[in-house]
Amino acid sequence: MLSISNFREGTLLNHHHGIETDESLEITVEGFNSYGTPVFVNGMPARQDGLQFSCDVKLTEKINKVEVSTKTAYGEFVQRMTLVWDKKSFRRCCFYIDDHIFLFTDLAKQRPVRAFDHFYLKELKRLHDLYGLKVTLNTFYHNDHEEFLLKDMPDIWKSEFEDNSDWLKFALHAYSEFPDRPYAEGARKDFLHDYELMKKEITRFAGAGAFIVPQVMHWNNVSPGIADELIKLGVKCYAETMRTRLVSTPPYDEMTENERKNAFSSEVYVPENPALARHYGFAEEIDYLNKHGAIYDSDLKVFFHHDWLVCNRLSIEEIKQLFALTKAKAEKYGCDLFSVCGHEQYSFPYYFNYQPDHLQKLETTIRLMVEEAGCRPVFYQDGLLGNTAWE
Repeated sequence: MLSISNFREGTLLNHHHGIETDESLEITVEGFNSYGTPVFVNGMPARQDGLQFSCDVKLTEKINKVEVSTKTAYGEFVQRMTLVWDKKSFRRCCFYIDDHIFLFTDLAKQRPVRAFDHFYLKELKRLHDLYGLKVTLNTFYHNDHEEFLLKDMPDIWKSEFEDNSDWLKFALHAYSEFPDRPYAEGARKDFLHDYELMKKEITRFAGAGAFIVPQVMHWNNVSPGIADELIKLGVKCYAETMRTRLVSTPPYDEMTENERKNAFSSEVYVPENPALARHYGFAEEIDYLNKHGAIYDSDLKVFFHHDWLVCNRLSIEEIKQLFALTKAKAEKYGCDLFSVCGHEQYSFPYYFNYQPDHLQKLETTIRLMVEEAGCRPVFYQDGLLGNTAWE
């Protein structure tokens, strides 16, 4: 067997993982060779010690191919792997909030002089002014709680939204909140209809600069056909995975402590039993994302990233605790990526499941990421997960 052991396909690497200059990132490729024959890495002879080999390699491109080979009496064995250089990487955070429609319903009914006089937008603007927040509001076209369509959103605040479009953007989440997983088995034409409808309305009342390609769909479930259409539309990254996922979990009081922590950090439920874990969410991939933040698919040309918390699921104290664990993990694995999501409705007093401290949870999260982790807020759809050094 010939195998690279310290990286996986699509590994994202930065200055934490090697020696970086303006021209390259020098890393060490390590692995095992059970044949006992000489190993070459990108044509260079590797150092060998028993079954182990290692070789220093310079990554000089954004997307790099590494080839490990050995020739035996039974032929040549080769492993090829894609590694990504996150050039001039920096600590950065991505923030998106799902399920927006109450905001637009309120604005249409209340007609304030300024859109940012509305309590929700006012708070987001305050967080931007204080912490540099950049946020994508994932949006529904139809309000299932009271009859309202996004076409009825006035365009009288368009200049306001345009003035703030450098930090506040809108994306399609779904046509409507219900059904829960509209794109799990949906047709391409239905998704494209919803996408164009959303793009048209956002552009009308907020300007073209306020619209952004989504990085997560409603319930984060998309069929292969819709995933294909998303990629054609220019998606550069997506939350966790595009495959249809199991998202139900056991009742909270039946979970183990580890299962509760996992439920906080991911929509994908992974039981502790290793045999079950193989069938509930691709355990290796989830574990890797949880530690390293992102992976790259060289065929799709899309990054998949990990969200470390969903704000409305935790108390403020739990957010602080999970942040401490996440920051320690980032430091251990050299991860510069922090991604967080929330849900609009928990901030609105008339919602049946209203959380009076939900906006405080949002502030706690962005403050921790910026002030304690040293993150710079970004949009992951820009550049390489918010890093534009290659552009």
